[in-house]
Amino acid sequence: MGRCAWAEGDPLMEAYHDTEWGVPLYDDRLQFEFLILEGMQAGLSWLTILRKRENFRRAFSGFDPARVARYNRRSVERLLGDAGIIRNRQKIEAAIGNARALLAVQGSFGSFSRYIWRFTDRRPIVNRWKAMKQIPCQTELAQTIARDLKQRGFRFLGPTTVYAHLQAAGLVNDHLISCPRHAEVQRLVRKRIP
Repeated sequence: MGRCAWAEGDPLMEAYHDTEWGVPLYDDRLQFEFLILEGMQAGLSWLTILRKRENFRRAFSGFDPARVARYNRRSVERLLGDAGIIRNRQKIEAAIGNARALLAVQGSFGSFSRYIWRFTDRRPIVNRWKAMKQIPCQTELAQTIARDLKQRGFRFLGPTTVYAHLQAAGLVNDHLISCPRHAEVQRLVRKRIP
């Protein structure tokens, strides 16, 4: 009975799996952090992103959406010159735009977490996968959320990236049932539903 196979073999991935992945998030700064990181990950491995995570935190003002939303052209050029992060202009500009869109969502719903959790009736979706090959890379729910995010001005957040966010932020429990974290996350859910 070991952890999910995707997390095996690297201490950073194992720690991320064992402490963060799938734990329900209600904090907007953490939600924003995952949105930026998942947008940056498109076309790359998650391990690459985890290895650069501290650099991203430094470069993106601790993932404070209000600060990132104020970034300008000079900020984009600064980020493009930062070898510690993914230096992709489209992804960087999308992250800044997404900060602005997130602030607008906060204005409409009170918080980004309140907005996104409404898609699951404020309860995590608990899947009972037995094998990695059963886990989808996107779902109808992820497609619906991706469309809604796009209408609200978010970019670089298609259905696959959105589903990765739902998994990471605990809106979906996609730990295999053989993984100890499947049950552990369920116990955390009972304690954390606001």
